[in-house]
Order: sequence, then C-alpha cells, then structure tokens
Amino acid sequence: MSFVRASLSARTAVCPRIHSDVAHAHLHQFASARRYSTAPSAARKSSNLPYYLLVGGVSGLAGYVYLNRANKEPVKPKISDKSPLDPKNFVDFKLKKVEPYNHNTAKFIFELPPDTASLLPIASCVVVKSSADGTPLVDDKGKPIIRPYTPISPSDKPGELTFLVKRYDSGKMSKYIHELQPGDKLSIKGPIPKFEYKINQFDEVGMIAGGSGITPMYQILDYALQDPSNKTRFTLIFANVTEKDILLKEEFDALKAKYPNTFNVVYTVDQGSPDWKGPVGYVNEELVMKHLPPPNLGEKAKIFVCGPPGQVAAISGAKAGMKQGELGGILKKLGYTEDQVFKF
Repeated sequence: MSFVRASLSARTAVCPRIHSDVAHAHLHQFASARRYSTAPSAARKSSNLPYYLLVGGVSGLAGYVYLNRANKEPVKPKISDKSPLDPKNFVDFKLKKVEPYNHNTAKFIFELPPDTASLLPIASCVVVKSSADGTPLVDDKGKPIIRPYTPISPSDKPGELTFLVKRYDSGKMSKYIHELQPGDKLSIKGPIPKFEYKINQFDEVGMIAGGSGITPMYQILDYALQDPSNKTRFTLIFANVTEKDILLKEEFDALKAKYPNTFNVVYTVDQGSPDWKGPVGYVNEELVMKHLPPPNLGEKAKIFVCGPPGQVAAISGAKAGMKQGELGGILKKLGYTEDQVFKF
C-alpha cells in the first residue's frame, strides 16, 4: 500500500469515530432535556442523525478491516510469466551467496533477474557446466563436463535459484561448484522435465532416496503437500551413511509435523550412533513392505527412486542412460510393475 493510500485509509477509519462521538454527546444532551421537561416538545423536522451514525460506523469498520488485512496479508511481488532459464541454451547466472549446510554440503543460491522466478515444472531438473567467464571444467577429451541438478527452491521463488550440493571426492562438478565464490557464474540450461506430477494423481506415493538423491523428492513433496486439495499420502524412506549426512532433515520433520495425515518419513543409516533409534543398514525388503504402498494398489500407487547408481540398481534395477531401464532389484522381487516405478 502506498503512503498516501494508507494515510487516507487511516483517516477514513478515525474520522467517522470522532464524528460519531460528537453526535452521541448531542444526542445524550437532547435525551436529558426531554427527561426533565414537562411541556410537550414542539414539532421538529425529521433528523438524518441515525443515518449519519450508521454510515459513519460502517465506514469506520471498513477502514479498520482494510488496514488490518493489509497488515496481515502482504502482497506477493509480481513475477514475470517467462522464466529466465532456457531449455535449449546455457545461460550464465551469478552466485549470490553460499550457505554451509554440514561437513560436505552447502546451499548455493544463484541470482535471477529482477521480477523473475525459475518457474520449473514439477518434477524437473537443470543441467550445469562451467561458465565461459571462468576456468573451464572439461573431461579427459577436452569436452565440457555437464551434470544434472535439481533445485530445492520453489519454482515461484522470485529472484533466486537454490541448489543443495554435496561435495564428492570423485565428483568433478561438485568440487567445482564448491570452489565458486559469490560473484562467480555458472552456466545453467533447463528445465529438463523428469516426471509430470499432478495433484492427487495417486492415492499413495512411496519414495526411496539416498544421499543427494533426495532433491527431486523434496521438490515434489514441497509442491504437493502445500496444496490445500492434496489427498495423496506420501511415505519417504531416506538412506544415508550417518546421521550427519541426512540432508533437509529439519524441512522433512517440519512437513511431517504439519501434514501428519499425508506425509511420513523414515530415516535409515549405515552407521548408527548409540543414541540412534531408527533403522540401521541398507534399504531392504522388510523396510519397503513395512512402510511403502503395496504393489496390489496398481495404478493408484507410485514408487519414486533416486540415489547413487549402486543403490538404484539394488532397489529397482539400473537406469539405461537417460532411459528408465528394466525393473529389477527389491521392487521387482516384491511384485511391483514397471508402470508403478519411476527412477530419477
């Protein structure tokens, strides 16, 4: 609200109250005079006072409600309906800031042009490579190294695009990104559609993720659970080496507390501390049968899988490059079909 608009609204809210008080005082004096007079009062012209009082009261109330709602319901900034990302070409974006997350992971927040948002469809990712302005990152043959990443920032978040990146000793791109400083640039191309998720598309959704493979799961959950019409129940099994490696735990715990009827998360670690109360070890048949929707639900159920190649192969069969590949592993053994499983 502009300053002038606020002033006028405030004046509208206050002035009728003042006028109403004055009118009330005159009315009180008039009533007192009638109460102590014995002579019949002279004929008097009909008064519009009640009407004025009514209008003043309504105006004052309207002004109060307007101001109160304005204070409680901030207007969201308008964003362009065109994404600054390009699905066909790499575009350089400047690193705005880095927020350390744990011992080997950090949030990298890139700056988008004013009044724009990524507008990434759910679920999708982008691919990144080194910027032409910086040191080129290439493979042994001199070709640019290109890797996919799923942003964790909401698709309608204005001005920012955030990645949660875990540094791997053998990961050339992850190490490259971790060496970037605010002001440096990264070339990004996208979106790359992965799975077109629709609200209430399934009755139940099971998710199995490992390590940094959690980001596409978080993208779907953050989108679906906040939709007031969502009725789908989600269950996430999230596997990590230790408790310290669990990414976005605070966010998932908050979602579980806020949406207890539609979301549950199960953490499992390879190496549990003495205080660890959750499952220990790799994702196995018992864990899947206990927590995820059964295969006999047919098309009403979906299982999403994302994680290191070895984990994906053991759970659902390996991917064939960019294609899904044959269903295998634990899920096939338990009776799930290829139509029920999607590998990110």
